[in-house]
Amino acid sequence: MLILLIILSLIYAFLNGYRDSSSILAGVIASRAMNPRLALYLGAAADLIAPFFFGSAVAQSITTDLIKTSAVTLDTIVIAMVAALVWTFFSWWQGIPSSSTHALVGGLLGATLITSGSQAILTGGLALVILPLIIAPIIGFLIGYLFNALLIYFLRNAHPKVNISLRRYQIITMLLLAMSNSANDAQKSMGMITIGLVLAGKLSSFDIPFWVVGLCALSLALGASRGDWRQIRNLGGKIYKIRPVNALSSQLASSGIILLASVFGMPVSTPHVISTALLGAGASERVNKVRWQIASQMAITWLVTIPAAMAVAALLFLLLNAVQGLWGNLHVLALR
Repeated sequence: MLILLIILSLIYAFLNGYRDSSSILAGVIASRAMNPRLALYLGAAADLIAPFFFGSAVAQSITTDLIKTSAVTLDTIVIAMVAALVWTFFSWWQGIPSSSTHALVGGLLGATLITSGSQAILTGGLALVILPLIIAPIIGFLIGYLFNALLIYFLRNAHPKVNISLRRYQIITMLLLAMSNSANDAQKSMGMITIGLVLAGKLSSFDIPFWVVGLCALSLALGASRGDWRQIRNLGGKIYKIRPVNALSSQLASSGIILLASVFGMPVSTPHVISTALLGAGASERVNKVRWQIASQMAITWLVTIPAAMAVAALLFLLLNAVQGLWGNLHVLALR
């Protein structure tokens, strides 16, 4: 069961990298600051490096600070991870801009509630996890709006050639954004593997082994190097026509928020923060510049994902119990 959890967690990291690359690269590609393929590989390299430098605060928040390890089993964690992957695959297949972080939190809550009851959920840790997921995208919108408005004000008399400089700065902010994304997202897989090692008796305390960091960083970077081009096109063109100033201000805003969240152990949905910062940047120029229908679709999935993943986890548990019961009955009949 532990080997299965490790494999599932690495698949989750790969999918995180694959899907989040669209949010990270949309601005820099849409504003033509970089060659798309070069941007993809540079972003993946940044994803590979960052997890080694930002500790394990997020990993603890989403596991040992959220649920009582003494009240859950390895099966619970596996069900949670399967639920997160099922919802992530489903939303990707349907083209829904869902959050794998929301899916993981929902999977953990659903699996823990149905296997161990509400007493296994730590309310203080739950608040630390849920509040950042709700508040961070709102802050992303506001800071993206503010940064874009300030940049436009200070550059109001600048020559059009200033866009050349803005595009160069975007390369730096894109790398910073990729690193901040990886710093937060890789820790989620790291946390799931480590809590599995603790429950399996392989570790005596929640100390993330170096090999776990390396495998999760590599999986996330490999996913990022593939690039979800469908979502890159969606974010890069469907919300509004992104200019260099929009991309730069949104990247600055979102990378700052995600880095701070990582340092303070707050898991955030990086695609949602990046997307709302981009929306804020566009809205600061002209409210009707943004295609709000696309934004409303994002908001709906933002609200739906956690309860949906909880439901998937509950269904998986019931299905597993039914299969085990049927197998047990067949075994008894075979012995007669």
